[in-house]
Amino acid sequence: MSQYERKEQAIRRILEGATPAVPPELLHDAVRRGSRALRRRRAVRRAFWTLLFAAAVAFVVWASVARPWVEPPADTTPPLTHW
Repeated sequence: MSQYERKEQAIRRILEGATPAVPPELLHDAVRRGSRALRRRRAVRRAFWTLLFAAAVAFVVWASVARPWVEPPADTTPPLTHW
């Protein structure tokens, strides 16, 4: 008998055996922890989208004030020639 067959037989014995009793308060604890994790995940997601929206608004305000697409004015005048 190979090692694979022995493992398979051991697993079959475990799966065919009786299921252990689960304490009744385990369900309530699992629901409480799951709902807490869900609330936390929802709060993090909401904070992320709020931060992203604020960053987008800040970028639009900065772009409208700074106008980075416009060429800045020259600091010096070009030399006068041909006069």
